[in-house]
Amino acid sequence: MVDGPGFRTSIYCAGCDHACPGCHNPQSWDFGSGREMSVDEIMRIIVADPYANVTFTGGDPMYQAAGFAELAHEIHSRTSKDIWCYTGFRFEQLIHEDQRRLLSEIEVLVDGPFVQMLRDEDLRFRGSSNQRIIDVPASLYSGQVILWKDEM
Repeated sequence: MVDGPGFRTSIYCAGCDHACPGCHNPQSWDFGSGREMSVDEIMRIIVADPYANVTFTGGDPMYQAAGFAELAHEIHSRTSKDIWCYTGFRFEQLIHEDQRRLLSEIEVLVDGPFVQMLRDEDLRFRGSSNQRIIDVPASLYSGQVILWKDEM
């Protein structure tokens, strides 16, 4: 419930070069940590809980954008779950790169590096006030960042 609204299956990836001071998950920075998993193996976990939506986090999933895009496509083809993704990159950096394919498969992106001086424990679904919660389909359609509207 911290990685987006409602119950969620969070998929953690290994690898992050942002190395944000104060990161809550520095053990995920090492690209060689964790274990490799196939899309089918992860899908078995995701479909096992019909009530949980999905969050990609890490590390930073944008370093493995092709694999996460394939997984996201499979999630959407087999379920009605929504997908949130956390990244230390800014949205504007991702729309012109290989990561755009992954962006086109997710509903919400929490973007920007964690900045310890901007940490705010009262923020929902993000750690520092510079991070944005972005409605990805609306942003891609309009060509500008559209913030996600929290219904709470």
